[in-house]
Amino acid sequence: MKIAIAGSAGRMGQTLIEAVLKDAGMSLAAALEQADSAHIGRDAGELVGAPCGVAITADFDAALAGVDCLIDFTRPAGTLAHMAACRRRGVAMVIGTTGMEVEHKLQIQDASRDIPIVFAPNMAVGVNLVFKLLDTAARVLSQGYDIEVVEAHHRHKVDAPSGTALRMGEVVAEALGRDLSKCAVYGREGVTGERDPSTIGFATIRGGDIVGDHTVLFAGTGERVEITHKAASRMPYALGSLRAARFIEGRKSGLYDMQDVLGLR
Repeated sequence: MKIAIAGSAGRMGQTLIEAVLKDAGMSLAAALEQADSAHIGRDAGELVGAPCGVAITADFDAALAGVDCLIDFTRPAGTLAHMAACRRRGVAMVIGTTGMEVEHKLQIQDASRDIPIVFAPNMAVGVNLVFKLLDTAARVLSQGYDIEVVEAHHRHKVDAPSGTALRMGEVVAEALGRDLSKCAVYGREGVTGERDPSTIGFATIRGGDIVGDHTVLFAGTGERVEITHKAASRMPYALGSLRAARFIEGRKSGLYDMQDVLGLR
């Protein structure tokens, strides 16, 4: 399977390059970057100590010729531009970009009428199992438990709360029959009064090189249940992305997420 990687010189891009080069069933067909990147023209494999003969380029349309799937963990504006190129070329996409607004998601849904897309806030297999566990926990602990989502990431992350934390909140809210947009509390300061039991709270930590920690806390009387996922590296996200790419190989169109990929529906 021929894979293209957007944002190939970034931290996640380099992890994806490493994963693809180690996968016997995949080949790196294109490595893409912004036109002003200092890495343009460089062998993409050199970024991970394994030269592969694929030069980093900013020419998306040309680079996508013959590609089976583009994996994109960049920024919303870039991802949408890349999606337009994939749509013209008939190239499948795996989108792990976070910070997407409602209108962005609608554009992704529209594009999926022409190309197959896996779009998920987190590609790690373990995280997506946690989503399933949270659905069960929320239904069982629906009465008498206060729910808080705590997430921690590195100092360079630009969106908060993380896409994964928001999805965790959505899963819990859906299981409880609530609308997250109406019950979420994203910050507390000063005299806030007693906690509203119908709310779902979010706390965000940014610092150092934390790859990604997420905990959903169900706090009851005399006990608490915590469901936690901690990533020690970016490789779980990369390996999940390759699994997603295999899932959509040969499909003509459609919008999927990792729950589809892992058969957790």
